[in-house]
Order: sequence, then C-alpha cells, then structure tokens
Amino acid sequence: MLNGVDARERSRVARIEGDIRVTIYDQEYRMRGKLDPDYIRQLGEFVDGKMRSIAARTQTVDSLRVAVLAALNIADEFHQLKAQHEESAREMEERVEACNGLLDQVLK
Repeated sequence: MLNGVDARERSRVARIEGDIRVTIYDQEYRMRGKLDPDYIRQLGEFVDGKMRSIAARTQTVDSLRVAVLAALNIADEFHQLKAQHEESAREMEERVEACNGLLDQVLK
C-alpha cells in the first residue's frame, strides 16, 4: 500500500469522455482507442507489476531504468512464448503431414 492506495487501485483504468486513464508505476497515462477498457486495465496492471517487481529486486528508483528493464523482461517472455508457439506449430504440421500420408495409403 502506498499513500493509502493499494496496487490494484494504482493500476486502475477509468473511462472518461472517450479517454482511458491508466496509472502505471505512479504515472498516469491517457489513451484513446477501441480496445476494451478492461483489457487495457489488465495490460496496465501487468506492466505495473513487472516494474514494481524489478524495482524491488534491483532496488533502483530510476523509473526510466525500471521501465527499460521491464520492457526487456516482457520482450524476453514474448520471444520465448513465440518460439514455443512456432515449435508447436511445426510439430503439428509434421503430424498433419504424417496423418495425411497414412490416410492417402489407406484410401489407395
């Protein structure tokens, strides 16, 4: 809790006149877009959580450094998941090809 406000409240999203307000790492950002406000809130909470986790581990107070480290952490997670997805897709394609080969043999 910081200044009487818990982490969920700090990362809140409020829809105001078409704008979406998101507070991440005690900074408020206003966004416009067609994305679901709940989705924006979830993204804001995710980024806020990453930044706070990194700040706690590194004990740094430089918000720019924390943001860059959080971005690198998120990019690493993304690329690992992307590689896993690509590997799964490749394996699935191989299985489909094998099944197609077996099916062709049965139908001949």
